[in-house]
Amino acid sequence: MNPLNYRTKAIDENFLSIGGMYPKAYNKNKADPYTKTRVILMNGTEYESVWFMHQFARHCDEPEILDALAVVRKQEQQQQKVIACLKPINESILETTIAYEQLAVDLTASLAINEKDKNNKQALNFALLEDFDHLYRFANLLMMDKGIDAKKLVGGYTEIMPGRPTIAEHRYPVDDLKNSMNANKADLYSKLVACTITAAEQQTMNYYMNIAQWYKNDLGRKLYSEIAMIEEEHVSQYESLKDPNMTWLEQWAMHEYAECYLYFSAYEDETDKDIKNIWLQFYEMECAHLKLAVSLLEKYEKTSHEKVFGDGEFPELLKIGSHKDYIREVLETTITMTAKNRGYEDVAKLKDNDRYFAYQKAVVGMDENMVPSHEVISKAIEVLGQDYRYQDSKHPVLELQDRKKDNVNITRKK
Repeated sequence: MNPLNYRTKAIDENFLSIGGMYPKAYNKNKADPYTKTRVILMNGTEYESVWFMHQFARHCDEPEILDALAVVRKQEQQQQKVIACLKPINESILETTIAYEQLAVDLTASLAINEKDKNNKQALNFALLEDFDHLYRFANLLMMDKGIDAKKLVGGYTEIMPGRPTIAEHRYPVDDLKNSMNANKADLYSKLVACTITAAEQQTMNYYMNIAQWYKNDLGRKLYSEIAMIEEEHVSQYESLKDPNMTWLEQWAMHEYAECYLYFSAYEDETDKDIKNIWLQFYEMECAHLKLAVSLLEKYEKTSHEKVFGDGEFPELLKIGSHKDYIREVLETTITMTAKNRGYEDVAKLKDNDRYFAYQKAVVGMDENMVPSHEVISKAIEVLGQDYRYQDSKHPVLELQDRKKDNVNITRKK
């Protein structure tokens, strides 16, 4: 499929009516878990697009480009409103959070499995274990506060057990930055990976940053705030993978191409008929946006779209799915790694005076029991008799098999 060859309406024919911006929400008890994750992913994709175009507009003085950005940005805003309202009113903050984390886990694994770029793949695998742990922490809060078994929400597609403990994820900010790719040499799939995962993680970060204050109890408020700081680390890591030397117009064309790719992937994968039609409608809109961005790139920079995304043919489409064996393998082989400079290092190999330990002392402090991500598991063990988990077999990491004690030392202390 090539979005440049897709027949589209004129740009001004793509505006939505107010009535058309409020769709029928999915049924939270019947919708496939991956329908929920696709809704979250595409909402985040639109959010990223809107804010990118705002930033572009603030760095541009060409009237024709500014006009085009304003028109497309408004249509992207309308698309986002439709997608956001697919979430039903009766789905709680915490139930939505489980879907966010299932997306983070299974999207990351889906991207990593097909990624050939070593730098990208390492970044994906590294953050995968941290989002996996976030799912576990929130699932325990869900069981305590709502009495809801998170396995039902994830459909049994995603195991729920400890990953790299959240308490160990607090790192000196510089260590989250990674080497950027060269867009002129990078594989198209790798460029799409960076676009996709940055948008997804940025939305998660923003959601937790803003939702923390609305949670009903102190422990939940503190947990959202803590994990929001880790999502900041993930966004810093993933956005650093992108080529910073691309021009604003090149970036815009790449953004629109990525949206086309994701909408068509979602359309191909969707099982809900009504939502499938939305994905197709928005794919058609994005094809028009892409053609406009490409025309401006060619006019003002004399640059062909082929420099940005080749001839336009999509690589293998994104299919979010269950990857339990892959995640277990990554857990078993990389659990003790932390970020170090532009790469990764086993915590046991860090020097005693490494800035990781200094940062841990400054942020975590001396009392581990005050850290919300640890506190929620300790409380769950106290209330439930053991932590909440859904796992098909014993945890692949021996140190994380004990269900009556939260391990706060692995990947954190030498």
